Amino acid sequence: MSEMANTDPEGIDGVRMTWNVWPRTKVEASKCVIPLAACISPIRSHPDIPTLPYAPLRCKTCSAVLNPFARVDFTAKIWICPFCYQRNHFPPHYAAISETNLPGELYPQYTTLQYALPTDSAAPQSLPSPVFVFVLDTCMIEEEMEYVKSALKRALGLLPDNALVGFVSYGTQVQVHELGFSDLSKVYVFRGSKEISKDQVLEQLGLSVLGRRPGPIGVGGYQPKGVQMGIPNAGVNRFLLPASDCEYTLNTLLDELQTDQWPVPQGSRASRCTGVALSVAAGLLGACLPGTGARIVALVGGPCTEGPGAIVSKDMSDPVRSHKDLDKDAAPYFKKAIKFYENLAKQLVSQGHVLDLFASALDQVGVAEMKVAIERTGGLVVLAESFGHSVFKDSFKRVFEEGEQSLGLCFNGTLEINCSKDIKIQGVIGPCTSLEKKGPAVADTAIGEGNTTAWKMCGLDRSTCLTVFFDLSSSDQSNTPGTVNPQLYLQFLTSFQNPEGQMMLRVTTITRRWIDSSVSPEELVQGFDQETAAVVMARKTSLKMESEESFDATRWLDRGLIRLCSKFGDYRKDDPSSFTLNPCFSLFPQFMFNLRRSQFVQVFNNSPDETAYFRMLLNRENISNAAVMIQPSLISYSFNSLPQPALLDVASIAADRILLLDSYFSIVIFHGMTIAQWRNMGYQNQPEHQAFAQLLQAPHDDTQLIVRDRFPVPRLVVCDQHGSQARFLLAKLNPSATYNNAHEMAAGSDVIFTDDVSLQVFFEHLQRLAVQS
Repeated sequence: MSEMANTDPEGIDGVRMTWNVWPRTKVEASKCVIPLAACISPIRSHPDIPTLPYAPLRCKTCSAVLNPFARVDFTAKIWICPFCYQRNHFPPHYAAISETNLPGELYPQYTTLQYALPTDSAAPQSLPSPVFVFVLDTCMIEEEMEYVKSALKRALGLLPDNALVGFVSYGTQVQVHELGFSDLSKVYVFRGSKEISKDQVLEQLGLSVLGRRPGPIGVGGYQPKGVQMGIPNAGVNRFLLPASDCEYTLNTLLDELQTDQWPVPQGSRASRCTGVALSVAAGLLGACLPGTGARIVALVGGPCTEGPGAIVSKDMSDPVRSHKDLDKDAAPYFKKAIKFYENLAKQLVSQGHVLDLFASALDQVGVAEMKVAIERTGGLVVLAESFGHSVFKDSFKRVFEEGEQSLGLCFNGTLEINCSKDIKIQGVIGPCTSLEKKGPAVADTAIGEGNTTAWKMCGLDRSTCLTVFFDLSSSDQSNTPGTVNPQLYLQFLTSFQNPEGQMMLRVTTITRRWIDSSVSPEELVQGFDQETAAVVMARKTSLKMESEESFDATRWLDRGLIRLCSKFGDYRKDDPSSFTLNPCFSLFPQFMFNLRRSQFVQVFNNSPDETAYFRMLLNRENISNAAVMIQPSLISYSFNSLPQPALLDVASIAADRILLLDSYFSIVIFHGMTIAQWRNMGYQNQPEHQAFAQLLQAPHDDTQLIVRDRFPVPRLVVCDQHGSQARFLLAKLNPSATYNNAHEMAAGSDVIFTDDVSLQVFFEHLQRLAVQS
C-alpha cells in the first residue's frame, strides 16, 4: 500500500465516527455531550474494494446482507445474522463453501465490497444512457453570455457519445429547443409568469398520452440510435438526443442564441423566470423511463423576478433579501419560493432526477431558496461572481471530464442502514431525502432527514458524504445490549447506477465495542475522533440555525464545550491552573474556537446565498475537507527551512515569509513585506537569485496540487502584507496581537484591528468555567 493510503483515516470503509467505542445506555451517551454519529462516504473509491458479479445473500428476517461478522456453520451450511441472530440456510450455489474455500463476502478484510447487480435483459445495450438537460438563463450581458456559451460547447465535447442532451433557455419566457429537427430550429415557448404542472408541460410539448403527435422520425426516416430504447415515449427524442447526434445542432443553436430581447425599463431588474424554467425541465424529464439517471444543469446569472420561485420584485429600489430581513420576517417572497422549491424537490426525487446549480452573478440569485431542491436531490452547486471566473469555468469542466479528474457522477442511489438491537437512527444530514421507511430502528426524535431507515440519493459522487445520527434505546442496566454481545454492528447498503449505467450495491459492515463508560471512561476517551466531532458539531449547529427560531449558536457551542471539558478534563475543583486535557481532546477546543468565528456561525458580512452555499458544501464533503472549512490550514515558506505547517495565528506573519492559507473555498498566497519588495524589484529574474525564484514558485506549485482534487475549484487570492486583499488571510487568523497589545509585537509581523477574543483568552475562560464546582 502507498504511503498515502496508510494515513487515510477512513480506511476501506469510508466511515469515521465521533466515538469509536459506545457507552451502553442512553444516560451515559447523553453525558458524552458529542452525539453518537457516523460520517460515511458511500461510494468513495478505494483500490482494495472488490466487485462481485452476483447478487448478495440477505437475512430472511432483517434483510441485512451476509458479511464477515456472520457466524458460519460450514457443515450444516447455515449462517447466523449478527444483527438479529436469525439462522439462514445457504442456497444451493454456495454448496462448495468451507473454511478454506470462502466466498468473497466472508473474507475478514472485505468489510466493504461491491456487487454488480445482474440486469433484467441480457442485451448489453440495454444499459440506460445518462441524460443532461442544460437550462440557460439568457438575461445577462453579452460578455457573460459569450463565457457561458464557450463553457457549454466545451462540456458538449466532453460528454460520452451515448449521453442524451436537452436544451432549455429562458428569460422572460421559457424556450424548449427541439433538437431532433436539425433543418430548422423549432422552439416551444412557455409563459414565465404562472406555475405550470408536469402534465401541462407534457401536453404542450406533445408528449402526453392524449396529446401525442406522431413525432418526426429522425432525418431521412431513421430512428436516432439509442434513443428508442429506454424511453417509452418516443416523442421525447425530439428534445433529448445522444450527444454525438446533436453536438453540431446545439453548437449552431448556441452561436445564434441571443441575450433575452425583452425590454427592461430604467430602474428595473430583468424579468427572469428561473422557477418556471426548472419546472419545465423537470416536466420534460418526467417523460423519460423511470430509472433513467438524469440531471438538470441550471446556469443562472441573476435573481428570479418573474413567476413562481421569485425572490425579489422587478423594482431595483427593492434590495434582495439579507439575513437581517429573514430574521425580521421582512422578506416577502422567501417562504413562497421555498414552498415552490420543496414541491419541485418532491417531483424530482419521485422521478429520481438531480438539480445542479451553477450561479454566477454579482448579486444573489436565490441559492438560499433553491437549496432544498439541490440538497434533497444530491445536486452539485457552484457559486462564482462571473461565468468568466476560473471558479465557474474549471468547476464546470470537471463535471464532464473523464479519467482521474472525473467526479464519478452516479445516479438513482438509495442508502439503507441496518443496526444492532438497541441502536436507533435519528436521521441524516447531507444530500439525500428520507424515504419514510419505518422500522424498529427509527428513533423518536429526528435530526435532518429522519423518521426512516432508508434514504434516496438521486445524485451522488465519489466525494459525497452523509452524517448519520444514532441514539440508544436502553436506559436501564438490566437489558444492556453488551451483556449478550460486547460488539455492536452497523451496516450501510448503498445501491446506485454507476456512470456506465450498471446497477451496483456497495455494502459496508462495521463493528465497534460496547463499554460500560462509568467503569472504564479511559477507553471512551481513547475512542474519541476530535476532527469528526468538530465537523459533526458544525453540521448540527448549521441545521439548528436554519430550523430553530432564535437559536443562539455561539452560546450552544460554548455550553457543550464547557460540559465536555468538565467531564473529560483532568483538574482539581475550582483550580483553573490545574486543568489539563487528554491529547485525544486537545485539538477540539481550538476547532470550536474557529467554528464560532467561521462563516457557518457568523452570518454577518455574508449574504443568505453565500451562507446557504457554504453550508451545503459543509454537509456533503468528507471529514478532512470539512475540517479545513472550519479551521483552515496554514503553511509557511522561507529561505532557511522546508515548507512547514504554521500556527493559524497573526504571529505567523513575518516580513521574510510566504504563507499559504487553505480555507477550502479560497486559497490565499500571502507575501511578507520584504518578499513583496524584492519581487517588485525583479530579483527573481536574476540568475544569482535562483533560490528566490524557487521560493516564489513553491506555494503556486502546492496550490496546483490542492486544486486538482477539489470541487468546486477554490478561488485563488495572491496578495501582499498590508495590501488590500490581505484581509482574506487576516480574517482567518487568531488575533493574538491586536491594537491593544501591539507594543509587544516583533518587528515585521502584523496586528489585527479587532475586539474579538484570542484563542488564549478563550482557553483561559474555558478552563475557569470547566473546573467550577
